[in-house]
Amino acid sequence: MSMSALTKDQAVSSNAQPVEPTPPAQAELIRDLSNTFKLLSDETRLRILLYLSQEQELHVRALCQRLGQSQPAVSHHLAMMRAAGVVEARREGKHNFYHILPGRFQRLLQLSFDALPHDDNSIRFSDFEISYRPPVKPR
Repeated sequence: MSMSALTKDQAVSSNAQPVEPTPPAQAELIRDLSNTFKLLSDETRLRILLYLSQEQELHVRALCQRLGQSQPAVSHHLAMMRAAGVVEARREGKHNFYHILPGRFQRLLQLSFDALPHDDNSIRFSDFEISYRPPVKPR
């Protein structure tokens, strides 16, 4: 391809310095964060997290009632969240009770906010703000 056939962007990028590959640990973090944000991009899963954070633990049927959704639909969301390590089930007889696994979810949130260029642990959008306050460690 002749130089005259290249677009301006292609010509500029061909003169650019090579980009360093992402280190494996950062690549894994980016992958984890991307998967977590994909998981949390669904309103139902966010509502499940909200309900579980308010009640500590809920039975699947209680979640179905609060969400106004069928048991198969809610169970599908819970299975995705369980596979991602965000929630865990406890079986009691025929019933499953779910609770949030704080360790992994908390770690991903902290890593997300640590990557921000400022120290206030918040992300501002045009009409809302998300903030994170890490739990206080006992002395």
